[in-house]
Amino acid sequence: MLDLELLRSFVSVVDAGGFTRAGERVHRTQSTVSQQIRRLEDDLGKLLLNRTGKQVSLTEDGERLLSYARRILSLTEEARDVLTRPTQSGVIRLGIPEDFAAYRLPRLLARFARSRPNLRLDVRADQSVYLRRDLERGELDLALLKRDAGEAGGIAVWPERIHWITSRDHRIDLTGSSIPLIGFPQGCLYRNRAIHAMEAAGRSWHMAYTSANLTGIQAAVAAGLGLGILSEIAILPEHRILTPEDGFAPIDQTEMALVVAPQANPLALQLAGGLAEFCDAAQMEIGQGRSSSQGLQGGGSVNMVSRTS
Repeated sequence: MLDLELLRSFVSVVDAGGFTRAGERVHRTQSTVSQQIRRLEDDLGKLLLNRTGKQVSLTEDGERLLSYARRILSLTEEARDVLTRPTQSGVIRLGIPEDFAAYRLPRLLARFARSRPNLRLDVRADQSVYLRRDLERGELDLALLKRDAGEAGGIAVWPERIHWITSRDHRIDLTGSSIPLIGFPQGCLYRNRAIHAMEAAGRSWHMAYTSANLTGIQAAVAAGLGLGILSEIAILPEHRILTPEDGFAPIDQTEMALVVAPQANPLALQLAGGLAEFCDAAQMEIGQGRSSSQGLQGGGSVNMVSRTS
């Protein structure tokens, strides 16, 4: 194993251009530094420096060692810094639906993290079926979940408003033999609701486009590849909401729930309070009469209208 003190003296000699000035840098006498370089050369069995009077220059072996020595010393300082700095005040693992990841919630999370410099915030945007699974496995501390209305569990619950949507600019034949559907992969609540609605109405259907991410769903609907179901905050100006006049009844009985894992730390509970306030503020915006058209443009409120304890 290479001695760090010897490596430090070696680098100092190279940088200073001689033993005397190197000794001043490492607070050693010139003779001590010279002895250290000899020890390093003996340990490696290689001549590292050419000595000409008071001048020194690197040998080929010394040049090869120099880059390693710098990296070793740098890593040593980095390890010391990491291990001696104040420990993190905690880790919060949060799961959110993907449409919330594209909304104003990231700003709240950023403010929360900035106000706690030693906090590590791990946010995961995914389908609710996977967020629920990760909560049960202990891999998340809290999550906002989309679920069927009336399910048990959660410290706060808000009804969710979702809509059938189609392209604003590209007409789809809704009287055809098979309705093209656009949705997330199997397990998604919206996908299940869309298929159930089709079958309950006696309509034939097929999956025309499946995407694991929200932007793919939004783009496919806007391009006219089929129909989809999205929450109000995820509907774009390029989309058109289908109504009962189009033959599509509203989709209801879904909700958003804030669920906290049993092992959640106090910081996670603080964040949960902030998330609940975020959703409650959205409720107030709806109550103050923000129009749905504003919401569809991305400036409206999250569609959560009541909170339960």
